[in-house]
Amino acid sequence: MEEIRIKIETLRKEIDNWNYQYYVLSQPVISDFEFDLKLKELERLEAEYPEYNDPYSPTQRVGSDINKNFVQVEHAYPMLSLANTYSEEEVADFYNRTKKSLNEDFELVCELKYDGASISLTYENGLLVRAITRGDGVRGDDVTANVRTISSIPLKLHGENYPDLFEIRGEILMPWASFNQLNKEREEQGESLFANPRNASSGTLKLQNPATVASRKLDSYLYYILGEGLPNDGHYENLEMARSWGFKISNTTKKCKSLQEVFDFINYWDTERKNLPVATDGVVLKINSARQQLNLGWTSKSPRWAIAYKFQAESAETRLNSVDFQVGRTGTVTPVANLEPVSLSGTIVKRASLHNEDIINSFDLHIGDMCYVEKGGEIIPKITGVNIEARSMTGEKVNFIKTCPACSTPLIREPSEAAYYCPNHANCAPQIKGMIEHFVSRKAMYINIGAETVEQFYNAGLVRNVADLYDIKHSDLLNLERWGKKSADNFVESIKESLQIPYNRVLYALGIRFVGETVAGRLARAFHNIDQLKAATYEQLIAVEEIGERIAKSVLEYFADIANQALINRLQLHGLQFAVREEILAERTNILQGKTFVISGTFSLHSRDEYKAMIEKNGGKNSSSISGNTSFVLAGENMGPAKLEKARKSGIKIINEKEFLSML
Repeated sequence: MEEIRIKIETLRKEIDNWNYQYYVLSQPVISDFEFDLKLKELERLEAEYPEYNDPYSPTQRVGSDINKNFVQVEHAYPMLSLANTYSEEEVADFYNRTKKSLNEDFELVCELKYDGASISLTYENGLLVRAITRGDGVRGDDVTANVRTISSIPLKLHGENYPDLFEIRGEILMPWASFNQLNKEREEQGESLFANPRNASSGTLKLQNPATVASRKLDSYLYYILGEGLPNDGHYENLEMARSWGFKISNTTKKCKSLQEVFDFINYWDTERKNLPVATDGVVLKINSARQQLNLGWTSKSPRWAIAYKFQAESAETRLNSVDFQVGRTGTVTPVANLEPVSLSGTIVKRASLHNEDIINSFDLHIGDMCYVEKGGEIIPKITGVNIEARSMTGEKVNFIKTCPACSTPLIREPSEAAYYCPNHANCAPQIKGMIEHFVSRKAMYINIGAETVEQFYNAGLVRNVADLYDIKHSDLLNLERWGKKSADNFVESIKESLQIPYNRVLYALGIRFVGETVAGRLARAFHNIDQLKAATYEQLIAVEEIGERIAKSVLEYFADIANQALINRLQLHGLQFAVREEILAERTNILQGKTFVISGTFSLHSRDEYKAMIEKNGGKNSSSISGNTSFVLAGENMGPAKLEKARKSGIKIINEKEFLSML
């Protein structure tokens, strides 16, 4: 028996190594026939001697055919999106802004931006223990069983010098060859085709049958490591270490020391990417040093130490057949062009945005015109012009509508805005449904329904505003099509859980025009309960950081509306959180009340974002520039000389980290 155990373990090691050589290094050392023979031999031995079963055996990559539901898992580190740029000027701005902020030498790592499905992989003691999709950036779906079928992702790591626990992120991809073969099979079977490899990758990851996932031959590239005790300060150096552990790291990744090197990389791959076996849509630029990344920090949506440069979109010419007008949740009316189908950047485009009345008028657009269409950032199709020379026998001129297409209410256009909107928010069906969809979304109240269910509730007469959700009974749901006891239980439970959603997210969920996540957070910090916010004056509102005239007026208009007041009263009666919790308030102080800080330079004890949070938590204000209102400059190492000189000339006190912390 010992001889059998040794033979099984030897075969596993050999097959793992051959997989690595073939899928990661692209350097096969044995023929496919020989590989298949060895794999079949291992499968036979494992079946004959189940006492030597190992879930990390290479035979397990085929996946089982057991159905399962995906579990939502919170990310240990939020998966933020990157800020996008579309020109060399914007890349130069990023480079110069970074140079000014750091005031020291830095390196940039250039990586191709692969167009797939983002994934986060967690390894413990060298073993893959969890694979999570990006989801909403805070939590995603656990797709470990599906990811285990992807041969380029190691189940066990090579070597011994990896951290005990770490996370590595990257893209799950469907190579062009696999994508074309899949669509060919779907076409033969009369199924709808995937629009592009990204959609195919994402859709495949969400399949309930890992055996089907295995058959689609997904691939991967990994590009970012997180965790304690990483071997190097350098991002590039850590990726090279990860390559030795068995991960597939792109050979195109390059470390650059100058802006010209970055431009050379971008220009080379803008053409050469078309020869790659997988889809790419840009270049990602990252500051190499983890220390410098920490000092540059993050915004609420993206890191300041990285950007994505998007390759210029492809353009196509096609005929305009008609124009529809759609009503959004805030009442904004958007014109959408219906086009003769045309292939663009790997997808079939049938519809494109026309944005607003000014854009339509600038094109002098007529039905039947031949239009130039491109994808903004290769995502959202838009019309960019009209081929006037091709105009003949065209139809009527396209004019923006004057009444709402859903409820016939006359539209309004504010003098300072480009968009028309319908003011009938309480009785306009698309606005009602859109508002409910926003309210139940993950970043708002996180109630367990989607757009299709909202439509079903609306058509059944169960909802006419968001407060109606809390009146729906278990028995109401059982009367609806496709609803059973379990799904009804899940809805009731998610409604109950939503009562614990904090005040700032409830504010965001209300859908006040121009009040996004960040603004809702600032309003919650400034006005600790809904009654304070209701009573706030225009002057009090614009005194809050990042609250300008437009947002202040929108907030005042919202609370002046009797229907909105009644809605909030109903939500309060249902028990939603309309005040900052006492334990959170207890942690706040007024130590820095009335003081405004400007932060500059690099720090060793905390990041810039952490210092900003401390300032706000203790009643102070943050500002990006020095002015007569500045109380202190919190200065780290390598503070910009111009800012330093201005502070000194203005007589503003300059303090270091320790002095600031002692103030608290």
